[in-house]
Amino acid sequence: MLLPSDSPFLVDASGYRGAAERVFTPRDEAEVVSVLLEASAARIPVTIAGAGTGLTGGRVPQSGWVLSLANLAAVGVHSGYAVCGAGLLLRDLQTAAAGSKQFYAPDPTEYSASLGGTIATNASGSRSFRYGDTRRHVRALRVVLMSGEVLALRRGGERQFDLPVLPAPDTTKNTAGYYLRPGMDDLDLFIGSEGTLGVVVQAEVVLLPMPQSLFTGVVFFSSDEEALQAVREWRGVPGLRMLEYMDAASLNLLREIPERARAALLIEREGDDWLPDRGLDASWFATGAADRERFRRFRHALPETVNNLMRGRGLSKLGSDFAVPIARNDEMLRFYRETLDREFPGQYNIFGHIGDAHLHVNILPATPEQWTRAHGLMTVFARHAVELGGTVSAEHGLGKNKRHYLPIQFSAAEIETMKAVKNQFDPYGLLGQGTLFDSGF
Repeated sequence: MLLPSDSPFLVDASGYRGAAERVFTPRDEAEVVSVLLEASAARIPVTIAGAGTGLTGGRVPQSGWVLSLANLAAVGVHSGYAVCGAGLLLRDLQTAAAGSKQFYAPDPTEYSASLGGTIATNASGSRSFRYGDTRRHVRALRVVLMSGEVLALRRGGERQFDLPVLPAPDTTKNTAGYYLRPGMDDLDLFIGSEGTLGVVVQAEVVLLPMPQSLFTGVVFFSSDEEALQAVREWRGVPGLRMLEYMDAASLNLLREIPERARAALLIEREGDDWLPDRGLDASWFATGAADRERFRRFRHALPETVNNLMRGRGLSKLGSDFAVPIARNDEMLRFYRETLDREFPGQYNIFGHIGDAHLHVNILPATPEQWTRAHGLMTVFARHAVELGGTVSAEHGLGKNKRHYLPIQFSAAEIETMKAVKNQFDPYGLLGQGTLFDSGF
């Protein structure tokens, strides 16, 4: 018997939908072990469900059982680190850490994401310009395999697995396929593996001292070129931890912006002794925590607006997650614009992590026919990013609805290497079926 089609476990924020027979909500690690042992014995596929904020269908089952980790939400805050259940929401982690004047550096814009979900995709977000991706901030993991075995993995610990090595793009962020690098720690394999190798039930993550002061602003520009010139100049500003971009089309989707604004940069720097020397006089600057939260919501309103727009049209979202080497940022942006102005004029917007040469493109088709054409265009963009030395996924993962990008970045032999690693940990191919690889590989 299938779950009702309106079950919240059968969809993610992109609108990708699936089907399943049962949902399990274990209260502790032992119950996770029990569910996986039962599923393994009966050869039933299991899909791990985070908070549902993902954009690639990774948490959406195709069949079998759903394993929700929402009840594993305990948090213990210590000096310099926190021990957290995988189901803990990022906002609850930040609230707990704030009590000791600490914070968790990875900053996906969606605070309602679960920690386990962000570990599964090696998420990063707006502060990645300074702090990098989730991987840098994970000290230890507890992982349950489909066999019921529990792994306790710690950074710098003794290696338990003999793993192959695969090439990596020359980008600051990458979460396409499995992380297989020389000298890596075992826990790094599970970070970014999109719930296909094991179930992360607990994580120990780094906490940093809250900065004594922050300078935050939304700097508006009267032209795109002015904004890009500011990006080039501001990259080297000491203490800058956020460098985010919005183009004119992105700003037009939002409200209450200066009339002359044609682009914007969201910036944040530790310290208060620097004032940008570019931008419109009508730019916004934070005077306290309330203003900083208002700016965060301003930034977050953009992807939410796009999601709602596409849902209203009955179409799934078409957004990119490609990144290129920093030196190729302008070239990639120019390719986006020239192609989209020709193919979808007035039906796209570009925004995101320009400090990492990681911009998100949203194409906004109005009909199913346009959607099909736009979907093909995203593949063109993926190929161009890889040609420039980039990646087909910088922070969202590939999940199910973008797994067709994996062969663009990796050769058939390299993908077979990844499949062999999956077989090592999940020999029946039950965990996260359809994510990264076709089901039944």
